Amino acid sequence: MVKVAIMGFGTVGSGVYEVLRNNRKSIMTKTGKDIDIKYILDIRDFPDHPEKDIFTKNFDDILNDPEVTIVAEVMGGLKPAYDFTKRLLSVGKSVVTSNKELVATYGDELMQIAKANEAKYLFEASVGGGIPIIRPMSQCLNANNIISVAGILNGTTNFILNQMISKGKAFDVALKEAQDNGYAEKDPTADIEGFDASRKISILGSLATGGKIDYNNVYTKGISDITLTDIEYASKIDSVIKLIGFFKRIDDNKCIVKVSPMVVSNDNLLSGVNGVYNAVMVEGDAVGKTMFYGHGAGKLATASAVCGDIVDIAENPHKHNTSYWEPECSLQILPEEETVAKFLVTIKTTDKNVSSLAAKIGIEEVIDIRPDEVGVLTKEMMKKDLLDAIGNSSFDIIKVIQVLG
Repeated sequence: MVKVAIMGFGTVGSGVYEVLRNNRKSIMTKTGKDIDIKYILDIRDFPDHPEKDIFTKNFDDILNDPEVTIVAEVMGGLKPAYDFTKRLLSVGKSVVTSNKELVATYGDELMQIAKANEAKYLFEASVGGGIPIIRPMSQCLNANNIISVAGILNGTTNFILNQMISKGKAFDVALKEAQDNGYAEKDPTADIEGFDASRKISILGSLATGGKIDYNNVYTKGISDITLTDIEYASKIDSVIKLIGFFKRIDDNKCIVKVSPMVVSNDNLLSGVNGVYNAVMVEGDAVGKTMFYGHGAGKLATASAVCGDIVDIAENPHKHNTSYWEPECSLQILPEEETVAKFLVTIKTTDKNVSSLAAKIGIEEVIDIRPDEVGVLTKEMMKKDLLDAIGNSSFDIIKVIQVLG
């Protein structure tokens, strides 16, 4: 019998409990391993829970019990999750987690501690909720050099943008609806300003490069200034706007990593990912493009990924941990201004003759939908050159949105 503990009994923790209890027989049938929950750690009391006797407020109960070999850390945040995880790994207990902030901040250190103590640190649920993406990238695609990763990594922002696109609702109205439906927090900053997606793309970028990509170095811009006018401009070129977490290997020495709203053509599969769903498109040099799609969050979807890691360790306790990166990334992360792409640019002007600008930047299409502004779709160019060209012209930039290539 494999004894496990759950640290944190919130939404995800209670989901992990349900999955392990409800599917205990089927897991045993498929794997030959009987997985039993010995402890649940939480600072709250649960006097009406049918298994109230397995709850504890004392972390040492888990740390010092030799029967417990796997711990699910679903507390969230850095404190006390970081300290607890370090101590568990240091005594040889494996830890699985959905904690994207912890993985993005200290994942390299925690994986090294796990390796030194013949334990495992797995984090499938930290990106994409129930979508399998960490294991496919680190196992199924590990014969590839990963060229690019582009993903819709936050369900809250995707829901908001979908309401703006499909229902014509203004940002503030769509945000309020997301909050009313429980998709957005009372303070939605982490979602709408892109910080949540930034941590997730840093994890995927670290897997892709084999070296830590610090999310503090990831250019991050959210969707709070996206307007219905921006949505309309995109629709005129048969596209939608999505918040994209983006990694691209430029060459052996350089890469781009960023989170920002991007114009996504309706020919791209990511354009059809709506509501609170997430999707990640991974391009490998051998496999080409593959896409992973599903529930990016939610109680049971995330619990499914956490429990998948638990079962993996229980079934293969001595298997090498393939999800790993070094403390330093060998690739230089280029500044945002060196992004080379097409751009949708809106310019404040009543003079719709942009021929003088076209000679400087190369314009594929002019979009005229407002009397006091104009939209232009540029040819592929460096963002710095675009900004310099317009800055040296008589036009004033309202907004620049990258087109996802």
